Amino acid sequence: MRRSPAEIVREYGPFPGVEAVHGVSYDGRRVWFATGDRLNALDPDSGEITQVIETPADAGTAFDGVHLYQVAEAAIHRIDPDTGKIVATIPAPGAGGDSGLAWAEGSLWVGEYRARRIHRIDPETGEVLRTIASDRFVTGVTWVDDQLWHATWDEDGSDIRRIDPETGSVLERLDMPAGAGVSGLESNGADLFYCGGGDHGALRAVRRPKAKAR
Repeated sequence: MRRSPAEIVREYGPFPGVEAVHGVSYDGRRVWFATGDRLNALDPDSGEITQVIETPADAGTAFDGVHLYQVAEAAIHRIDPDTGKIVATIPAPGAGGDSGLAWAEGSLWVGEYRARRIHRIDPETGEVLRTIASDRFVTGVTWVDDQLWHATWDEDGSDIRRIDPETGSVLERLDMPAGAGVSGLESNGADLFYCGGGDHGALRAVRRPKAKAR
């Protein structure tokens, strides 16, 4: 396993009225983050919040290229980002114990926090298609370049790890500094991960390591 310290390249916030960040996604231009009763769109260049959607938002967030998906207790809402309207709802696999959320390969990938699992589910029905086990609490999920990464946050610290999507084996690990937990995780599709800062009410950009030369 390749292991290294996480390189935090920028921190955003804390933001007025935001006590905790619960989920993070990226739509190609803006970072969306969930803060309990709303979704916030952040311009990552300026650090300014450019849009707010009032909606239950207490865990993971994802974007499929058209719609946002938001965990709200035991449900996952599909949301039109232009209007803020909920256009569909499916059950969340953890029935309220869900955490991270990502879109990849036509499916939603949902972390189940204390159960230490990641589920691939049908975005239309919520049916669980398969499950990957982890050995740590799962607090965020993202895919980039056919790699599955997830965030962890346990009593002894937090990290971002790349795992084998078939076996769950840890292939690479980025250790966060002491006190810097990760709640919500999303790649920008290139060289950064956007990470929720948990109850610090902030966001962090973490450098994604370059692939090792073969």
